Amino acid sequence: MAFDYKKEYKEFYLPSKKPMLVEVPAMTFIAVRGHGDPNEEGGAYKDALEALYGVAYTIKMSKKGDHRIEGYFDFVVPPLEGFWWQDGVLGVDCARKEDFNWISVIRVPEFVTREEFEWAVAEAAAKKKRDFSMVELLIIEEGLCVHCLHVGPYDGEPATVEAMRDFAEEQGYVEDFCDKRLHHEIYLNDARRTAPEKLKTVIRHPVRRA
Repeated sequence: MAFDYKKEYKEFYLPSKKPMLVEVPAMTFIAVRGHGDPNEEGGAYKDALEALYGVAYTIKMSKKGDHRIEGYFDFVVPPLEGFWWQDGVLGVDCARKEDFNWISVIRVPEFVTREEFEWAVAEAAAKKKRDFSMVELLIIEEGLCVHCLHVGPYDGEPATVEAMRDFAEEQGYVEDFCDKRLHHEIYLNDARRTAPEKLKTVIRHPVRRA
C-alpha cells in the first residue's frame, strides 16, 4: 500500500472547518517560484504546475526504472500547495490576482536528498524534452500557525481568513507574516474537475503570541 501523507498526517491536511492552532514541523518540498495571476491562460503558473508534477512523478515512478533511491518507499503524490504574497500587503488581497507572488510546492519524502532531486530533474528533462531547471528543493518549517478547511470557491476565502484571524485573537495570538512566513493554501481537489462550491482548500496563516 502506497504511503498517503493526507491520511497519515490528517492534522496537517484534513483540519476541520473551524479554525485551530497547529505546530507545523520541517517538511521537504519541490518548488517553483513565480509571479502573476494563476488563472492566466498559458501563464507561468500553469507551467510551474507541469514542472512540479513532472519531477514528483519521476521520483515516485523511479521504482520501475534502473535508478535506485536509498530508503525509497512507494507513496501517493501529495496535494499541490501554494505560498502566496503581494508586495506591500500583509496576507493577500484576492482582488489583485495580477500582483501575486507565489511559490507552488509539492511535498516529497525525506529520502529525496539533494543528489536524488538533481537526478529526478535531469531524468524528467530527458524524458519530457523540456526544461525543469526552475524546480527547487526546499525545506520549510512553518512553526505555529492557525488553519482550517475552506469549502467553496477561492474568491470566498476572505471570510474564512477573517474567521481564522478572529479565532487567533481570541486565543491570544496575532498573525505573523514576514518574508519566510506566508499565506499558505493546500488544494485537496483539482479545480479543473471540481465545481467551485465543492472545492476544498486548507488555509494556513503563521501566528505568534500577542
